[in-house]
Amino acid sequence: MHIPDGYLSPQTCAAAYLVAVPTIAVASRRASATLKTKQVPLLAMFAAVSFLVMMFNVPIPDGTTAHAVGAVIIAIVLGPWAAVIAVSVALLFQALLFGDGGVLAYGANVLNLAILMPFVGFAIYKLLAGRSELTSTRRVVAAFVAGYVGINAAALATAIELGIQPDLFHTAAGAPLYSPYHLSQTIPAMALAHLVVAGPVEGILTAGVFAYLAKSNPSVLSATHSLHATTGSRLTPARVALGFVAVMAVLTPLGLLAPGGAFGEDAPEDLDLTDLGLSAIPEGMERYAGFWSHTLLGDYGFSSGDNAVLAYWVSAILGILVVGGAIYVLGRVITRGPDPVAAADGAASSVSTKAPSAP
Repeated sequence: MHIPDGYLSPQTCAAAYLVAVPTIAVASRRASATLKTKQVPLLAMFAAVSFLVMMFNVPIPDGTTAHAVGAVIIAIVLGPWAAVIAVSVALLFQALLFGDGGVLAYGANVLNLAILMPFVGFAIYKLLAGRSELTSTRRVVAAFVAGYVGINAAALATAIELGIQPDLFHTAAGAPLYSPYHLSQTIPAMALAHLVVAGPVEGILTAGVFAYLAKSNPSVLSATHSLHATTGSRLTPARVALGFVAVMAVLTPLGLLAPGGAFGEDAPEDLDLTDLGLSAIPEGMERYAGFWSHTLLGDYGFSSGDNAVLAYWVSAILGILVVGGAIYVLGRVITRGPDPVAAADGAASSVSTKAPSAP
């Protein structure tokens, strides 16, 4: 679902940036008002998990692949504004370091995966969960449906962005300048991948993480839930998250086992021109596909093409360190002010203990 450079026109990319950049700015301000300093490590961990799950490619019946994102569970736990920041940073370094998603198309990928997906998913979760108990089955089901619907909303947006390109941007002879796929092709392809495979995977991830947190340490859900009582656990979410990230990092080469690639992410030279009814690679696609050529590990591999498993491991570890570190620093910056609740409590305590002055 990561749109590469060359598939979208510069006009489309610019329009997406005009939405994405202000939204990220607003997210930073909103998160600074709701996110506590003690929650920053959890946000960094979630961002690293989002980066990792996007490396796990799952095979689709038509020969392509898809993956989960993790945006909805971040929204459920820490709020949709925090999810915007976490997933946007993960997408940024995927594009810059690994060439997964374009730099010109970064705004569109943020719009789909970091904005639309968490907000749609969070709205679905709140609607379905209602006022049910935190540990109720209803909330777990709501989390599953939220993850499922959220990723499919992002997939539909991606399909529309790709599918409108041939009709809006083409040569005088009618040949597409950018994405060669029409809506009649993009919508069914993205629907198959995400309704059948990626959607259930995202739903299971979202429901599973939520169920664990709600049972083991519900206090971490305080940013988005009204808690009347909390219970502790020796196996804290932080420890479990560290273990989960470590296990996922070790297992990331499993993403290499899925045959084929994701729909709409082929390099220009890999397009089946005959099948698409084209005589040449679309002009704009060929021009902009190589816009960013400074990746460190392009396609999560070494430039030589050797040691694919080792390269995937190195990419996973590098991604964890860079994405998690960037989110941690950013989180500390936006939460550097005093906690308003703690400040209010401190002021109240000071007033109550101050001795009255003598008349």
